[in-house]
Amino acid sequence: MSKRADDENRNEGATDWERVDRMTDEEIEAAARSDADCEPLTPAELSSLGPVPEVKQIRLRLGMTQEQFAEAFGLSLASVRDWEQGRYEPDKSVRSFLRVISALPDAVQSVLHSRPDGSGPSPAG
Repeated sequence: MSKRADDENRNEGATDWERVDRMTDEEIEAAARSDADCEPLTPAELSSLGPVPEVKQIRLRLGMTQEQFAEAFGLSLASVRDWEQGRYEPDKSVRSFLRVISALPDAVQSVLHSRPDGSGPSPAG
C-alpha cells in the first residue's frame, strides 16, 4: 500500500493512529484482550478458519473495477472497498459466495441478472 493510501485510511474513524504506532505488540494485545466485545481469537479458533477469498485477486482476474465487480455480483461498493483494503473481512456467507464467483463468474452473473422466471435477462441487467 502506498504511503498516501495508508495516510488516507488512517484518517477514517476515531482511531488515534499515532498512539497505536507508539504501542508495543504486547500493549496492543493487552488492549485487544481487554475489549470484552471483541476478544482475540484463540489459536484453536484461528486454526478452524478457512482462507478468506481474496476479493481483489478475483476482481482483477475478471478484469473488473471495484464498481463493476460490485454491480455485477450485487455487492455493496463500500463493502468491496473495505474487504480489499483490509478494514473488514467478508462474513461466512459472503466468503461462500465469493468462492462461487471465483469458480463460476459467468454463471453467477447469468443467474443474478435473469428474470425471476428464468426466461432471460432482467430489464435492469
